[in-house]
Amino acid sequence: MKTTAISNLKAKLSEHIASVKRGEEVLVTEHGKPVARIVPVTAGTAKDERTRALVARGVLRAGRGRLRRLLADLPVCAVPEGTVSRLLDEERQEQR
Repeated sequence: MKTTAISNLKAKLSEHIASVKRGEEVLVTEHGKPVARIVPVTAGTAKDERTRALVARGVLRAGRGRLRRLLADLPVCAVPEGTVSRLLDEERQEQR
């Protein structure tokens, strides 16, 4: 968790918000005393909470979005409904 004074928060708000978007929390202080905490907005799932706790402990590192950018350029493949089930059924038949 990052800690910053209100004056620094005002001067570098965009940088602190970028950190929060990456999953970090920012503790805001006034005269050295904590007054607020800025946390990422999530859906609030248990998985999100576990992930955030692991990031806070240093076990995980928050991603930087590189994979999302790489995947965004790939074409989307539309698979007709039932295709996966049909393929699984065929595979099961072959294993018998």
